[in-house]
Order: sequence, then structure tokens, then C-alpha cells
Amino acid sequence: MAGKSEPIATPQIAVHPRAGQIQLLLLVVAAVAALLAPQFLYPIFLMKLLAFALFASAFNLLLGYTGLLSFGHAAFFGGAAYFTAHAVKVWGWSPEAGLALGVVGAAGLGLVMGAIAIRRQGIYFAMITLALSQMFFFFCLQARFTHGEDGIQSVPRGHLFGLIDLNEVMNMYYFVLAVFVIGLIIIWRFVNSPFGMILKSIRENEQRAISLGYSVARYKLAAFVMSAALAGLAGGLKALIFQFATLTDVAWQMSGEVILMTLLGGIGTLAGPVFGAGLVVSLQNFLATSDFPVTIITGVVFMVCVLLFRRGLIGEFFASKMGRRLGFRSGS
Repeated sequence: MAGKSEPIATPQIAVHPRAGQIQLLLLVVAAVAALLAPQFLYPIFLMKLLAFALFASAFNLLLGYTGLLSFGHAAFFGGAAYFTAHAVKVWGWSPEAGLALGVVGAAGLGLVMGAIAIRRQGIYFAMITLALSQMFFFFCLQARFTHGEDGIQSVPRGHLFGLIDLNEVMNMYYFVLAVFVIGLIIIWRFVNSPFGMILKSIRENEQRAISLGYSVARYKLAAFVMSAALAGLAGGLKALIFQFATLTDVAWQMSGEVILMTLLGGIGTLAGPVFGAGLVVSLQNFLATSDFPVTIITGVVFMVCVLLFRRGLIGEFFASKMGRRLGFRSGS
């Protein structure tokens, strides 16, 4: 029809015929590297990286796939660290039972905080989560079982299922690796389920999801609780790895760190938060003994990534011609 402009077609990039095999190969290489990494790198460093990678992945479940920015995830991470440490040290629970308590406790906190926070949107939601997290911080400062500023120290790792001695560093590493992999599988399954598709639709257009009859508040709350529970799993692991839980774990700076990790790697991708956590933890570890201020270096890296890689490092790769050729997309 005259006077009506035709829409401009976006160029489509054909997926490589062996894209699936290449992705599988990359996955196998990553698995082999994770299994052999303790032979070349300090196991405690690797375990810290895995714990924070799981924490960032849990946070990404809320931000990347639901579109909710929380400034209070330190409450779940640190709260679970306290619950696990107390159960294992004071009550004499096994490490797996202590972790389970940490997950349940974090999920309970997420249920309470989420029920309050999801009543608002945008920056109001973020500020409510920050306020509630700070309230929990001051609770941990005053509560008797947390031991205030001293924290819970000398937490025993114990024996996994009464059989495997987690005081052996290699046993502990492979236990942490197994929990990390299970956590990622749970997130992947959650994201790629019909429930996850609804969360993505809420992220893209909340009003349309409401018009289609979905109870958006319930889906948001469920995503919030799931994210909190997985963050608690990471926090419980951290308490067993370093054998202590302190106020640092529940401080607002911890929430800032996990946001930084997720944004650096790329929100809305499964590999992005893992890569971002690895980058931040590596900078903290290798610059700790140098004269360079770690926070300034991390800030510079973040500024460069924001200016040059708007989707994050992994997000930009997935969106690139090569990434699309290999079949990568959000959720990969």
C-alpha cells in the first residue's frame, strides 16, 4: 500500500549445525577443569569461588529472570551461615543437616521479607529489601546465639553422612563442587520450566501477564523464596568452608558484592553470574597481598564493563555473532 513503510527485517544468523555438540564439549571441558582445578590452585580459594558463584546465580534467578532488584540478599546468605554454624557447632548436627537448616531458615526469611517487599515495584522494592536486611543485620548484632561482633568461630565440618571426613581438604572441595552443580541444575530446571516462562513474561511485561490471568504476586513471591533458599545454601557452604560466620556475611556490602558479580557476568544467563563471581573473587584474592587497593581496581573493572559490555561479559558474548552462531541465548 502506498505511503506505508515496510518493516525492516533483522538479519538472522544461522546456527552452526554442530552447535549442540560444541556446547556439550564446552560443558565437558568445564567439568574436567573443575575436577582437576585443586591440583593447580588453592582449594580454599576454589571453594570460596564456588560458594559465591552459587550465591550470584541465586540472586540472578530473581534479577535476571524475574526482573526484581533486591538490595537485601545478604540477609539470606549470612542468615543461613549463622543457622548452619550454630546447628553444627552448638547442637552437634551433621554438616548436611546444618546445610538443610540454613536453606530452610533462608527460605523462611525470604517468605517474610518477600511478602512485604513484593507489594512495591522498582526502586521502592529494592529499598524495602535493603531496610529489612539491615533490620536483620542489627538482630544478628544483638542476638545471643550469633555472639555479636565475634561471630561463630571454630565451626566443625564433621563427617558427611557420618562417613566422609570433610576436614580433609579434597573431600570438602568435591562436596562443595557437588552442591554447586546441584544448585545450578535446580536453577536451570526452574528457569526452563513453565513456571520459569511465566517469570520471564512478568519481567518483560507485568501488565500483560496480569491481563492473561496470572497471579503475579504469587509468582514473584515464589521466585523470591526460591532465590533466598539457594542463597542460603551458598551461605551455609561458606560457613563450613571457612568454619566461621560473622556480621560481614549479613552486611549490606555483601548484597552489593553479589549485585556486582551478577552484572559483570551478565544477568539473564546461567553462566554469567558464575563468571562474574570468579572475576571478583579472583581480584580480591590475588590483589589482597599487593599494594593496589582492591575496591578501586574492582570499581574500575566494573566501570569498564558497564561502558563497553552493557549486557555483561558473558551476556555480550551470547549476543555476539559467534555466540548466536553457537546457539547461545539467555538462560544458557
